[in-house]
Amino acid sequence: MIFVVITFVVLLLLGMPVAFVMGISGFVFFIGQETLNFSIPAQLTLTQTQNFAILAIPMFIFAGNLMNKTGITEHLLRLASVLTGHMRAGLAQTTVVLSALMGGVTSSAIGDVSMQSRIFQSTMEEKKYDRGFAAGSVAFSSIITPIIPPGTGLILYGTLGEVSIGRLFAGGVIPGIIMTLTMMAAVMFSAKKNNYPKEREKRASVGEMLKAAIDCIWALIFPVILIVALRFGFFTPSEAGAFASVYAIVVGLLVYKELTWEKFIDALNTTILDVGMVMMLICFSGSLGYALTWERIPQEIMNFLLGITESPVGIMTILVSFLLIAGMFIDSTVLILLLTPILVPVAVQIGVDPIHFGIVVVLTLTCGLLSPPVGVCMYVACSIFKCSILDYIKGAKYLWIAALVSIIIILLVSPLSTWLPDIVFGR
Repeated sequence: MIFVVITFVVLLLLGMPVAFVMGISGFVFFIGQETLNFSIPAQLTLTQTQNFAILAIPMFIFAGNLMNKTGITEHLLRLASVLTGHMRAGLAQTTVVLSALMGGVTSSAIGDVSMQSRIFQSTMEEKKYDRGFAAGSVAFSSIITPIIPPGTGLILYGTLGEVSIGRLFAGGVIPGIIMTLTMMAAVMFSAKKNNYPKEREKRASVGEMLKAAIDCIWALIFPVILIVALRFGFFTPSEAGAFASVYAIVVGLLVYKELTWEKFIDALNTTILDVGMVMMLICFSGSLGYALTWERIPQEIMNFLLGITESPVGIMTILVSFLLIAGMFIDSTVLILLLTPILVPVAVQIGVDPIHFGIVVVLTLTCGLLSPPVGVCMYVACSIFKCSILDYIKGAKYLWIAALVSIIIILLVSPLSTWLPDIVFGR
């Protein structure tokens, strides 16, 4: 197993694509194993795609790409602006609220930061926003998106950990709201320090807010429809993904009437690239996951942690610290694929609810997208806003605090993740 770890680290440092790093490392495990033969890696690569629940991933990715082509984003942007324009640094506040609203549309932090950076860059520059703060506000708000259902990370965690995806969707709602509020507080504090102006003098009227909300109703009710449908058994998670795609097409054609054939093909092409990347990671993770299970790594981790402390909170704190560091070096999707089968049994054994654990894991790993050396959201925002990594780190210092506070609150107060699932689905 040591040789497998060395192979993984060396190939990763050499810059090899992570999917191939996992595939090769997993294959290396079978070299010299007398009780295992070389047909198993091939079988595992194929069988990883045979899980029916995984079909939800390409369906929800396709639905998100379709919704981005239907005009929903523009309506949500208008609603976010109406709700936050009266605050200092209203544009930055708008990015936070828009990310929360986009959770039911894109489910992707990277997609969210790419879109919002292009939308807000020129306007924030005109308003004389500090480049680091502007890039940070867009990047940090993007981590809200994967927690609001239907997040792809939650689907992966639920599938691999054999945890109810419907419960995970419901469990992400309140933590998503908590994150939104803490990020807004951080933006407000930064805005006051830097004396950023308001976008509008007065708060929008109730009528104006209602009109903007009604314009976005098809996006706002989408997560609710999903959770209710899963609760009453109308859909399996995979069928919910198919419904989401049909829903996006109907909204685009009949409601907003902005979905053209060219936009449909563009969404399809984007989905093919996105799904290809995710499925390749899933396929090649099979052999490595098998190796970790064969070597009883979950049990070893459990024994190690119990040797440090027997407190569930203490063990969770150690795991979160590890995940924060790991997320700085390896993509969150890869870590979810690798660590979910290992850590879910650990969480269950120490008495931690797997729903609560899943929300904490996905949120913590998503934060890795914000920090060097491989933070994709950080690099996207910095490149579009034309700011250095150092300026980004300085400008986002209060947002860093907000992200850590969110993780700590959600970690320590488990009912924030489990109360709504218990209400909707029963205990």
